[in-house]
Amino acid sequence: MGKFEDIGPYDFEGTRAAYFRLMEDARFHEAVAKCLPGYPMQNLRDLLDQAQSVDDIQQGFIRQILETFVKVTTKGLSLQGIEKLPSDKAYLFISNHRDITFDPAMLEYYFFIQNRHSTKLCIGNNLLSTPLVEELGRANKMIVVKRDSADIRERLANFQHLSECIQYSLFEEKESVWIAQRDGRTKNGDDYTKQGLLKMITMGHSKDLLPTIKAMNIVPMTISYEYEPCDALKAREEALKENGHYVKEPGEDFRSIKQGVFQQKGRVSLVLGTPLNEELDQIDPDLHNNLKLDAVCKLIDSQIYHNYQLYPNNYIANDLLHDTNRYSEFYTEEEKEKFLAYLQQKAICPDVAPEKMMHYLLQIYGTSVDNYYHQPIQERQ
Repeated sequence: MGKFEDIGPYDFEGTRAAYFRLMEDARFHEAVAKCLPGYPMQNLRDLLDQAQSVDDIQQGFIRQILETFVKVTTKGLSLQGIEKLPSDKAYLFISNHRDITFDPAMLEYYFFIQNRHSTKLCIGNNLLSTPLVEELGRANKMIVVKRDSADIRERLANFQHLSECIQYSLFEEKESVWIAQRDGRTKNGDDYTKQGLLKMITMGHSKDLLPTIKAMNIVPMTISYEYEPCDALKAREEALKENGHYVKEPGEDFRSIKQGVFQQKGRVSLVLGTPLNEELDQIDPDLHNNLKLDAVCKLIDSQIYHNYQLYPNNYIANDLLHDTNRYSEFYTEEEKEKFLAYLQQKAICPDVAPEKMMHYLLQIYGTSVDNYYHQPIQERQ
């Protein structure tokens, strides 16, 4: 990608070269064996020799891995919305974010089975814990989000660079991009879009803010899990934050990636909403830019909330969280007992009391219900 070589994905030849390097790494062989038991590495070599594009490599290799993950770690995947999106346009998918890897991977899987060009994925560099992970990511259309600078001027420069990269992908290359609605995963079940995200992606267009946002073809994406990936890890982190700033342990992000991929998820739903373009026309062009961005955030959140797939677990957690039976019609006593047993097992933690873990586990599962029924736990600014 020329000036974006430091953060952009590899081109086709770069991707082929990356895979040949990976095949010299024993850890890559171990990872493939775990994801695709019995897969002959010669198949990948043959694919690399025959492929004509990055999409060919993804369809021939990555698709098999994702199909295995869906089969082994879910009890069914529901996909909706792509039929409303013409394939000749590029879109900016702004998504709620529950799992580091599985969220964007399921969007890619959706595109694979529809035989569409896959999207680029914005992933934080804090997650690129090993050269192997970065190599594999950049060989699969990853845009690196640099987050680790302590210098404010450097951070701003990094955001400007990222913004230009996203705009170049959308406007020049006509390639879609996925990005989470805010930094990091939702830890307490409360999905909402940060205004700072929209400020970043529109850098350099303050005078024509709404036309620029409209040109990006923003599509809200909602992913819902019956059993939340890394739920116990998230609950522990939220509980420990009560005692001050939470400092991640070395390798913690990589452990979250592995657990998020392999943890059982039950049923999973992914819904692509509709482009915001018509609704953007209703925003007063004379508003201050911050108010315009706030209005856009609310449009994104509204679609994300509306497109939740709420499972019995969500309703049970919400009733337990608020000590009511308000949503009891949506679950049975048997489902409640089963989910309570699951939560009690997840609440066992060496450095957090079970009742504290239970509180945050209930938030993870129950807050989506409040947002779906327009009862957010906090007012947005």
